[in-house]
Amino acid sequence: MAEVVLNQLVKSYGGMAAVRSIDLTIPDGAFAVLVGPSGCGKSTTLRMIAGLEEISGGTISIGGRVVNDLPPKDRDIAMVFQNYALYQHMTVYDNLAFGLRNRKESEAKIAEKIAHAASILSIEPLLQRRPKQLSGGQQQRVALGRCIVRHPQVFLFDEPLSNLDAKLRAQMRIELKRLRERVPATSVYVTHDQVEAMTLGDIVVIMKDGLIQQVGTPLQVYNDPANLFVAGFIGAPAMNVFKGKLDAAGEKVMVEGVALSVGERNRAALRGHAGREVMVGIRPEHIALGSHGNQLEGSVDVIEQLGSEMHLDLKMGNAAFTVARVAPDAPIRLHEKVTVSIPADRMHFFDADTQLALRAPSLSGALAA
Repeated sequence: MAEVVLNQLVKSYGGMAAVRSIDLTIPDGAFAVLVGPSGCGKSTTLRMIAGLEEISGGTISIGGRVVNDLPPKDRDIAMVFQNYALYQHMTVYDNLAFGLRNRKESEAKIAEKIAHAASILSIEPLLQRRPKQLSGGQQQRVALGRCIVRHPQVFLFDEPLSNLDAKLRAQMRIELKRLRERVPATSVYVTHDQVEAMTLGDIVVIMKDGLIQQVGTPLQVYNDPANLFVAGFIGAPAMNVFKGKLDAAGEKVMVEGVALSVGERNRAALRGHAGREVMVGIRPEHIALGSHGNQLEGSVDVIEQLGSEMHLDLKMGNAAFTVARVAPDAPIRLHEKVTVSIPADRMHFFDADTQLALRAPSLSGALAA
């Protein structure tokens, strides 16, 4: 295992910057997930760590060693690709053995390592098959096995589950969690799927336009998003966002003509923004049916029945659709007018100009640390 450190990392293609001055430390043994929309620079960052892309500026260190000028084979990393990258003419055994044979290891040692990896991944019955005889999930296990037998300092994963169907993706997420317990290693995982990011990562790194927007644990980025982009990107359904304006005391915010209390949690953060326009966020699970606390009224525009819960799209004046998550048996009808309550201390506030989160100083310091 090894610490991975990116220092002012830059990648440009001609005049276009794909990655712009990234600083990131991934501790020894951590599982870091780079997540963001297409084109945000996450895969380019991973490929620079792997040595598959030349860097335009900055440094990459693995285990305290700067690897900028080292070829991939000398970086002591192993990579799992989206398309598995298996040799179709070879058996599973020979695919697993290929890298070890290139390193001139003995056949006895190779057989021992393959037996160990096959046991961990439950692929012993597949060793004499060829990749075309395997399912997508089985091929992905073989790709993982090829990495395990090498005992690298760092595992790199480039959207390894994106070619699998929804059910198999969920199964493979569980397999990856189990694998982490049995083969602890520093890992960097790239995905556009926030569910993978939240369930797999110790550290979640959210990217946009070649820049890191926030680094934190899954709960930190969910409960205390650093800016409006993170707030909208993490969470499904996405956080509801309204335009608002604070009163002169910074204790109430006007949303769609209704004055809402900002709550004790937010007062310290909002004190310097009294009288200014802000963006107000509330997660769907924190909106409840009923008339207590802060209240807003709207008409039910869309109902989505999911079995375990129901999603309501509510139209509220000029506001964008508001999504509420409620019990699946809630007595709600389409186009019905409803009143919902919004807990003041569950509201998030963002600067209307910079889109940065407005946080109490103590909380900002804790997250920065």
